[in-house]
Amino acid sequence: MNASRYEQMEYALCGRSGLKLPRISLGLWHNFGDVDDFETATALICTAFDKGVTHFDLANNYGPPPGSAEKNFGRILKQQLSGYRDELIISSKAGHLMWDGPYGDGSSRKNIMASINQSLQRTGLDYFDIFYSHRYDGVTPLEETAQALSDIVKQGKALYVGISKYPPLEAKRMYDLLRSTGTPCLISQYRYNMFERTIEKETLSLAASEGSGFIAFSPLAQGLLTNRYLNGIPEHSRATRNGFLKIEHITLQKVDIARKLNLLAVKRGQTLAQMALAWTLRDKRMTSVIVGASSVKQLNDNLESINNLSFTAEELECIEQILQEME
Repeated sequence: MNASRYEQMEYALCGRSGLKLPRISLGLWHNFGDVDDFETATALICTAFDKGVTHFDLANNYGPPPGSAEKNFGRILKQQLSGYRDELIISSKAGHLMWDGPYGDGSSRKNIMASINQSLQRTGLDYFDIFYSHRYDGVTPLEETAQALSDIVKQGKALYVGISKYPPLEAKRMYDLLRSTGTPCLISQYRYNMFERTIEKETLSLAASEGSGFIAFSPLAQGLLTNRYLNGIPEHSRATRNGFLKIEHITLQKVDIARKLNLLAVKRGQTLAQMALAWTLRDKRMTSVIVGASSVKQLNDNLESINNLSFTAEELECIEQILQEME
C-alpha cells in the first residue's frame, strides 16, 4: 500500500464526535455484486485506500444479488487489506427488502438484529464501524428502532450508528431517542446533488443542530453530472440497463444544464464530475460524499476533485443561475 496515502486526502470530523471521515468515501451500491467483475472490484477498493479513502459504504441489500457486495468486500478485505482493519471505517445498513417473509424488510428490532448478524457473517468482520437504519418504514415505532441500534453498539457489533433517508420529523425524534439511550446518532445519509437539493430546506440544518455528521449519496446524480451523457446515451451505460437511472430521467433540460455546468467546470480546470463533487462538499456541514465507480480511471478522476474544493462567489452564483433553469 502507498505509504503517503493519507497525504492525498482531506478528512473532516463527523458531527460532534472524534471520528474523522475522508471527504470522499467509496460506495459499493453498484459494481461489487456477483454479476460484476471481481478483479475490477478489487482494484477499485485497493486504489481507493491507496489514495487515502478510509471509508467504505455498504448495505445488506447491495449486489446484485442482495448480500453479494458485502460478501465480495469481505473477500477483498481478507485477501488485500487484512492488516489494515484499524485504518478502515466500514459501514453497512439494514431496512430494505432482503429476504422473504415478514421479517426480511423494515426497521423492526427483529430485522435489524438479524440483518447485522448476517452482514457480519458475509463480510467476515467482528464489528462494523457504522451501522445504519436504512430507512423509516412508516410502521415500526421509532423507540423500537432506536433501542435496537443502541443495543448493537452495546453488544460490540458496531461502534457507531446512523440513519438514512428519514423524513425530518422522524429524524428529529430519532436524534432525541438515540441520545437518550447513550448512543447518539453519529451520521445521517441522504441523496444530494445539484439536481436533488431537498435536504437544503430542513434536513441538513437539523442534523447539524443535533450534532450529527452528514454524508451524501448519489452526488453525481447517477452519472447525469458527469461527461457521460452530454452527447447522448452511450452503449452499455447505466441508463441502458434501465435500473435506478432510467433513460426517461435523462431529459433534454437536464442535459442542457449539464452542458452549461461543464463549461464552468472546464474554466475551473476540472471535469464536470469533479466540480459536482466539490460543489456538494462546499457546505462545511457536509462531512463526506459517497462516490461510486465502475473503473479505476473513473475513480481516480473523482478523487482528483479533492485538489480544488473552493469556489469563488461568482462561480457559486453562476451555478445557481444555471440550476434555476430547472425550477
